[in-house]
Amino acid sequence: MTDHVLQLIEYEIALLVRLTTAHSPKLGSLDRSEYLLLSELEKSSPLAINSLAENLLLNLSTASRQVSALEAKKYIRRFPDAQNGRISLVELTDEGHEILRKVQMARYSAYTEMLCDWSAEELKSLEENLSRLNNDFKKWNR
Repeated sequence: MTDHVLQLIEYEIALLVRLTTAHSPKLGSLDRSEYLLLSELEKSSPLAINSLAENLLLNLSTASRQVSALEAKKYIRRFPDAQNGRISLVELTDEGHEILRKVQMARYSAYTEMLCDWSAEELKSLEENLSRLNNDFKKWNR
């Protein structure tokens, strides 16, 4: 029973990733990596690039490339850490806040529409289980 359920969970997660990726263009002008990086900076900013990489489970070169791309779009700004000039910190710009807000609103609207038939209890359960799954993924295989 457990093996079968785990196979179904694995498939449903793979399908969820595919479906959210397919619908991303309808949800604003940020791709998944841009959205997650800007959201991470919105939660706690400024951050060192290595902290961003660690928080999002990215290697440092990937995080640096993503930071450079967002910096070129003027969504974030990079500046030296006052306590250690060798470290670059990044934070959202006003443009970054604005684009993130627009995409969050589009995503919120889409999820509101998709989940309109779910009860408050079902929504809370989904949120709790997704949060737990994400936390377990972050802890897994470290």
